[in-house]
Amino acid sequence: MIHPTAVIDASAELAADVDIGPYSIIGPGVTIGARTRVGPHVVILGPTQIGEDNRIHQFASLGDAPQDKKYAGEPTRLEIGDRNIIREFVTFNRGTVQDEGLTRIGDDNWIMAYVHIAHDCRVGNQTILANNASMAGHVTVGDYAILGGFTLVHQFCVIGAHSLTAFGSGISKDVPPYVTVGGSPARAYGLNMEGLRRRGFPEGVRRQLKDAYRVLYRENLSLQDALARLRETAGECEEVSLLVDFLETQTRGIVR
Repeated sequence: MIHPTAVIDASAELAADVDIGPYSIIGPGVTIGARTRVGPHVVILGPTQIGEDNRIHQFASLGDAPQDKKYAGEPTRLEIGDRNIIREFVTFNRGTVQDEGLTRIGDDNWIMAYVHIAHDCRVGNQTILANNASMAGHVTVGDYAILGGFTLVHQFCVIGAHSLTAFGSGISKDVPPYVTVGGSPARAYGLNMEGLRRRGFPEGVRRQLKDAYRVLYRENLSLQDALARLRETAGECEEVSLLVDFLETQTRGIVR
């Protein structure tokens, strides 16, 4: 299942049923799990660990050195989970020792063409990253988040779970969970209601999140005053409690 034109380093560890396409290069320190398919002209450098049932399309570049001038050749890592779709010309960089030395991609993500995930990023599970979405270093993307095409995310930003960014968004602050943002610079445009419905959030929970959004964005309150109001009702709804936790730990300010 390895094409004869592929170049596989002797130290790479590939499950017996991994499929490697023509002219792909698998470097030293790479581990690839069962049933993963690597298309033609893919370059994977290590240390990189890739899980099971991934589909990596042609011309992707995974696990190369971080684009950080401080990087001095340290053996940092890239980890990719299971069942991810990684499309053409995607680039993932390894981490840096200035962080935890790790770039991490979770499970069941749909990552479209030309997406760039820089050093030390953390991408959760079940995300959709549309064409040309790009993340600078140290960005965190929560579960089920959707980044629209050509979204640009500033370093150290956090994209909350179940949030949605519109086409061409410029993100320089944290995006709270469940919120839809758009524009450059981005601003909030409401909740990601369609996403919440599709994922089975009950109507009562959606209503409580809508009330929380109104407090945060529609009542002209400072962030601290909005937080104080939200804490009063957080115990009644787990999803509102998660929103409060996010707001209490953000460090860059939020998109408002």
